[in-house]
Amino acid sequence: MQDNHEVNKHHDNALQSVEMLRAIIDGDTYEVVAGHFGVSRTAVERRIKSVAIQLTQVVGVDGLKEEGAAFVRRLRLHRDAILVALDGFEPLPPVGTRPARVLSVPEVALGAVRIKGRTSRPWHDLALYYMLFATGLRPLEIARLEVRDYLNADGSICRESELRAEAAINGKLRPLYFSSSRLDEALRAYFLERCDCGHGVGISGCYRGLRPDSRLFLSPCGEPYRIVPNNGEPGQNRFVCRALLETYRKLFRYADLKGLSAQSARLTVISRMYDRGADEDQVGVILGIGERSAVRELLPRPRPMLAELVDELV
Repeated sequence: MQDNHEVNKHHDNALQSVEMLRAIIDGDTYEVVAGHFGVSRTAVERRIKSVAIQLTQVVGVDGLKEEGAAFVRRLRLHRDAILVALDGFEPLPPVGTRPARVLSVPEVALGAVRIKGRTSRPWHDLALYYMLFATGLRPLEIARLEVRDYLNADGSICRESELRAEAAINGKLRPLYFSSSRLDEALRAYFLERCDCGHGVGISGCYRGLRPDSRLFLSPCGEPYRIVPNNGEPGQNRFVCRALLETYRKLFRYADLKGLSAQSARLTVISRMYDRGADEDQVGVILGIGERSAVRELLPRPRPMLAELVDELV
């Protein structure tokens, strides 16, 4: 019964993804398609790229790459070939991949132990690792964090901070809570190492001796992780921090946990928040997701059985 449900769900999603791709090819923007289907812009982009890559690999449409500049322009350049290929085509689930999943508390702890034992920068890397699970931030947002986002001038931790609009992927200010003792411990040790190495240091006694406007995480040589344009479509103003992404890929290898990724960390944050009674709106505020439907697409909120809801009402 469950298997049939999953098959039907995949079939419906596949047909919808194909329709999204058709709309993009016909001239609609990601935003217009997102509004029509009631999902986020990011979901539209992810789903049509998945279909396009399968068309390249399975059907043989040339000239499509998931990465690189002018992706939509290339789609439209191959419009006729793609439309022919789409007739009767149904996207398949990825084979041999390790899909993102919710990680248990013991798994996250085990990953930290493995990272600490395998890396040459244990406190920096542990803090990066814990930051994903403690905040739900994306890697690019983490790369943009500054010391003053985490610390007050007197050196205390700013427990109820804010992710600055210029640091957020969506360009919108949102709440940012630092309430993880494990993250605090790793950052405390990392800050001491920074001061010893003279990386981003400031006035003694303020911000624990660090410059408030220096990046929270620095490269081994003490420089900010470089953020560059991601060759998106004109006007999208998209950026990427490849050095930090590579660092995270290394940490995920060290952790050696099935399905571990930045996305699985966000799913884990969603799951933990659901467990504590959060709804989709509250999750969206923390993760920077504007639509409830986009949160549900990432991870649906568990729903109790009707029998459980009405059991012993009086």
